[in-house]
Amino acid sequence: MFINNMNNYYNSDNYLKINKSSLTPPNYVFSIVWPILYILMGISFFMVYNRCKSVCFPLQVFLVHMVFNLIWTYLFIKYKNKLVALVDIIIMIALLVYCVIEFRKYSVLASNILVPYLLWLCFATYLNLYIVINN
Repeated sequence: MFINNMNNYYNSDNYLKINKSSLTPPNYVFSIVWPILYILMGISFFMVYNRCKSVCFPLQVFLVHMVFNLIWTYLFIKYKNKLVALVDIIIMIALLVYCVIEFRKYSVLASNILVPYLLWLCFATYLNLYIVINN
């Protein structure tokens, strides 16, 4: 349902009419990339959880990060507040960088699994920034 709502947004007049970067991928890419990234995030989370044997502080930070992840969607899509969404995604990156560093203490693989997500977030930040500047 969440992916459906995002696909509906990316095909809506509101999104189609805004100025986007020439690097913006086709709309269908988002519905392919995000599920893969969420699977990787879940694997990483559970790898660290199995090492911590509880929800240790780095996992708590990761969960806070996921709240910001969810909030971004509402800010950008539902409330059409691209600037606040940009601030949100920058906070997401900061929290995720912390998690990548801290997860490494528990599992190098768990840390490395988050790197594609971090790279995607950096790209998404560029796309969000481009929209803020050019609209």
